[in-house]
Amino acid sequence: MEIFQDPVVLSRFQFAVTAMFHILWPVLTVGLSVALVIFEGLWLKTGDVDYYRHARFWGKLFVLNFSIGVISGVPLEFEFGTNWSRFSTETGEFFGNILGYEGAMAFMLEAGFLGIMLFGWSRVPPGIHWLATCMVALGASLSVFWILVANSWMQTPAGIHLDNHRVVVDSYMAAIFNKSMVWSVLHMWFACMTTSLFVIGGVSAWYIQKRKYTDFFLKSFKLVLLGAIFVVPAQIVLGHLSGMHIFINQPAKAAAVEAHWETNQEGQGASWNVLAWPNQAEQKNDWAITVPNVLSLLATGSRHGRVEGLSSFPPEDQPTAIGLIYYSFRIMVASGLAFLGLLAVTSVAWWKGGLSLERVCNHRLLLRAWIASIPLGYLATECGWIVREVGRQPWVIYGVLRTHDAASNLPASVVATTLGGFIAVYGILLILFMIFAARIIRKGPDLSFMPPSSQHLRETADND
Repeated sequence: MEIFQDPVVLSRFQFAVTAMFHILWPVLTVGLSVALVIFEGLWLKTGDVDYYRHARFWGKLFVLNFSIGVISGVPLEFEFGTNWSRFSTETGEFFGNILGYEGAMAFMLEAGFLGIMLFGWSRVPPGIHWLATCMVALGASLSVFWILVANSWMQTPAGIHLDNHRVVVDSYMAAIFNKSMVWSVLHMWFACMTTSLFVIGGVSAWYIQKRKYTDFFLKSFKLVLLGAIFVVPAQIVLGHLSGMHIFINQPAKAAAVEAHWETNQEGQGASWNVLAWPNQAEQKNDWAITVPNVLSLLATGSRHGRVEGLSSFPPEDQPTAIGLIYYSFRIMVASGLAFLGLLAVTSVAWWKGGLSLERVCNHRLLLRAWIASIPLGYLATECGWIVREVGRQPWVIYGVLRTHDAASNLPASVVATTLGGFIAVYGILLILFMIFAARIIRKGPDLSFMPPSSQHLRETADND
């Protein structure tokens, strides 16, 4: 196919492969780090040794996940120079600095305290160890902040002007706190929390269903449920608010998300396409199931609010792959609603006493639903990034720099070769992760673990 002989298309596909693989790991790293802070904090507060053992058990999965995330994330940094050199040249004064902040302020903080968190259980006092765990969690969350600062600036650039095809920063504060930054950071951080909660809950449900360590994992299952009661509704609200801001700041992307082609007339609300089949060539939907006025209500808060249609934009300014954007968004929304439904059913079961130690194993369908929900957060996150990045096209910096003007001048054969190499290496990494994660889960927690005593800590300190 001719399209795959285009080095720009291949570079986009390569970056998509590396980014979509890499994002799998930080999503869980961020959420698990917060969970470790909570487990360890509960142990310090209550003295319940099970929480200490939870911290040790989930810490193994955290380290494995963190390791793959670091390995898979390094190529992304280099691709800005190899495949997107013109983008790096033009935007380096801001974009490069922000990535530097992420490395210096976030990753180094996380990595610096990781050794204490992993190997300091019997070497430092419990309070110092918990502080190290908190710093690891803070570093992981700061990574979300800085990466989303950089990406949100690409979506809604601010605080800059162009001087001879180079971005010059007029105000770092305006650039960092651009129009979409707050919503982007919050929506992504809550996505990490949601995904991690249902991974922990799903793994806990697997043990409970197998009647292995039932009492132990019932504690983590109930904690997950308590966290999800807050996190899932908050994420849905943040998603809606983020969507409303897209209609204001990136109307072409918003129209693509909803396959909305014609701007509604004054006094007549825009219909919402529940399901449709977009036809970009003819600038219409081949078929659609619609609900009158709902799109105006969702986008503007008014039943008759004006929603700009895709046809009002020149074809060269319209996002490509409308169908991919449209259905990725719906998969993301459906995943959120599925989480909410599972959360509601489980809450009712808990209220009725169904999550007691004696009765929880009887809820086999509910436990299986939690196990099946493990990949759902990853799917929703990947679909959200597809909407975010593909929806921004044809711009790499929205309204400022087009994607085809940002790519390096590389032969298609070179990009195709490296693309194949990345797919192979990442495939191996995924297999290795699954093997080692399965080993950790099959082995289960070590319930003989006991917290180090004060005497042991003093002896260790004397020996050192």
